[in-house]
Amino acid sequence: MFVDLLLPLHIPATYTYRVPRDLEASVAVGVRVVVQFGNSGSRLYSALVRRIHDQAPPYRCKYILSVLDLAPIVDEHQFSFWEWLARYYMCYPGDVMSVALPGAFKLASETTVAINPQWSGDLSALSKQQMQVVTLLSSHPTMRLADIATAVGQQKILPLVKTMVENEVILLTEELRDTYRPRTIPYVVLAEDYRDEEALKLLFDDLERHRRTAQSDILMRYLQLSHFHYDAIPRRDLPQGSPLITLIKNGILLVEQRDPLTIQNTAPTSDPQPPTTQSLPTLSDEQQQALDTIRSSSRPTLLHGVTSSGKTEVYICLIHHILATTPAGSQALLLLPEIALTEHLIQRLRRYFGTTIGVYHSRLASSQRIEVWRRTAAPPASRYRLLLGARSALFLPFQDLRLVIVDEEHDASYKQQDPAPRYHARDAALLLASQWHAATLLGSATPSLESILNAATGKYTLATLKHRYAGMPLPTLHIVDLRQAYRDHHMHGHFSQQLLDAITQTLAAGKQCIIFQNRRGFAPHLVCDDCHHIPQCIHCDVSLVYHKSTATLRCHYCGYSIPVPEQCPACHSSHLKMDGAGTERIEEDLQILFPDARIARLDLDSANNKNTHFQTVDDFANRRIDILVGTQMVTKGLDFQHVALVAIPAADSIINYPDFRAVERAYQVIQQVAGRAGRHASGAQVIIQTFNPAQLPLSYLHTPSSESDIRTPTSESDLTSLLLRERQMFRYPPYHRLITITLRHRSPETLNSAADSLAAQLRTLFGPRVVGPEYPLVTRIRGLYLKTIMLRFEKSEPIADAKPLIMQAGDDLKKQQGMTALSIHYDVDPV
Repeated sequence: MFVDLLLPLHIPATYTYRVPRDLEASVAVGVRVVVQFGNSGSRLYSALVRRIHDQAPPYRCKYILSVLDLAPIVDEHQFSFWEWLARYYMCYPGDVMSVALPGAFKLASETTVAINPQWSGDLSALSKQQMQVVTLLSSHPTMRLADIATAVGQQKILPLVKTMVENEVILLTEELRDTYRPRTIPYVVLAEDYRDEEALKLLFDDLERHRRTAQSDILMRYLQLSHFHYDAIPRRDLPQGSPLITLIKNGILLVEQRDPLTIQNTAPTSDPQPPTTQSLPTLSDEQQQALDTIRSSSRPTLLHGVTSSGKTEVYICLIHHILATTPAGSQALLLLPEIALTEHLIQRLRRYFGTTIGVYHSRLASSQRIEVWRRTAAPPASRYRLLLGARSALFLPFQDLRLVIVDEEHDASYKQQDPAPRYHARDAALLLASQWHAATLLGSATPSLESILNAATGKYTLATLKHRYAGMPLPTLHIVDLRQAYRDHHMHGHFSQQLLDAITQTLAAGKQCIIFQNRRGFAPHLVCDDCHHIPQCIHCDVSLVYHKSTATLRCHYCGYSIPVPEQCPACHSSHLKMDGAGTERIEEDLQILFPDARIARLDLDSANNKNTHFQTVDDFANRRIDILVGTQMVTKGLDFQHVALVAIPAADSIINYPDFRAVERAYQVIQQVAGRAGRHASGAQVIIQTFNPAQLPLSYLHTPSSESDIRTPTSESDLTSLLLRERQMFRYPPYHRLITITLRHRSPETLNSAADSLAAQLRTLFGPRVVGPEYPLVTRIRGLYLKTIMLRFEKSEPIADAKPLIMQAGDDLKKQQGMTALSIHYDVDPV
């Protein structure tokens, strides 16, 4: 028997291994096996079985060393999805596997081992080899698996280590950070001695003779719950107290710790409806019409609804309908662009779907991710039916996926930047849904131009919500001309008098404010007033950002930081000043201007752990904060009842960015953050400060896209139509497809030579479709210089045929002399 194995490595293909006869019965497609990989053969990895066959390869292949799983952890649906991602996004299946599997499922010989601090120290139960490992770890607190294998003289070290981990003698380093143990609950079962009719009758007679009525009642309750089949039942289902403890102490009932996911519920499951703890939300006529449109469509649907129009209520009713009208165990997936939104939404969804909801994202602990993974693939009775998560939730082992919803489908956070696969979760979700023949819904108040065009051309069905829920009006928009404000001396730091007056009125009315500043830190630059020198990162070609809370200058690309200098490093002048404003400075200035207000900040620096963000959001929702200053974390998906003012002090920093999507992105961000205001009361306002009120997209904010504009985007006064015409003219998405190739090397000379060579090779294949090579906006990151090449293809062209040729050209270049340290990254459909 031979197996083709998929390893979590950047390698182009599967590798064939031989199966020892004693392991043939244990091998199945989708289980993990332990193998040696590499020329030296000393490195061990856990790999997935992709195919089982009897065809010997033309080379001498190694044997697999052991099988790690009793049942497959990956099925054919997942393999098919991974392989599509690898083909489409120009990477290897091993790259996808590395991202898709939870970390606890991946084991390699680089893993280090330590003695479990909870181990009793009992040596009598250890084998000779286990004693050697314990002795080694007594003198070396942590060791690599490869080093242990060498010291012990045992090649197949992973089975030994696995046994010691299961016996809780040692821990892997990943488990030291986050130990995983399958969740178990106590079950009770009747002892074997009482499982025949005569013995059971004698037991009841004895209990009655000694007047132990409570014990007799508990025993009868057990028999009823087990349907008189003596099955194990959860201990919590029996009356608690001393009678139950006595039955257990006397050996009549036995307690066993069992994994609830491995026990099928024998109760009938004729009613497929998910448990609801609250009646479904009442929909308006417009919401009901949108829901009917979605339910009747056989194509993906774009739900375009203004902010606070009640898209979430439509989601809830749609999810309930799908799960209630499909077989028991069917599942739905709701994708969110930010991890931060999951906790806010999960509280609302649990009112309607109870405990059938699973949450999955990268910030969960390893044990929690494994638990959600197992509950997703569990038998129908104990399976999660609604999965909620960020883009990584696409990789869960769904068993019967019937609905996929992508909320805020326009958001750039759905795009994975590093590492490969550099996939877009929205597009990947459409493919995943098509594999399962599941319904698909994309929702947004500011849809992407790609989705707008798909709706206009009939590829998507369009459903619209033009009005806010309960008839709430949209907030009033005010654009402040900063040039005029400075001329009239109406500026106080970074705030115009109009904005300060609005904040004062809002606080006086007992309402709340959101201040959106798209830069974290205190100031973007520290500048010498004499020579205008700006301190730069030594690893990246960017300036250092001043963070007052830590008194450091920090690089937001690589994390490099230095203390704030007392004098200019270039001219030794002491005339240093802060240029610009980040969230820290806005927060500090507001505290000076409004000393009685309760002000908090929400950005990547303040939300430094998974609970800080949730606590800040909760404090703001419960009015323990008056003014919330934040970056894009505050712009989307959050529903606050008392926000009457949203302000953007520096709109130009959002708009003036050298990217063809800059205007589209700025419009989306502004509309999203503006949508946080006035969701439950009238009279809200949005104030935007800018030096150029006539620039795009500010001049179009008063004319949001309507349904007719999306169906036929040709209106001269519509921003969507203007942007689409520009994209078509200059050959950008959604009319053309882009592939960006980024080359990285420590030597700029080598990089230039490699980029020119690759561009020349690609031009022989694709002619004028090749643009570049060019330096990107940031030319060096983490010590590596960057150059990019872009390829533009019309949508009608067979881009799938071009991708292997592009990758082959890159592989050929890396094989040339002096190019081994060159890295080449491919980004399909960059955002």
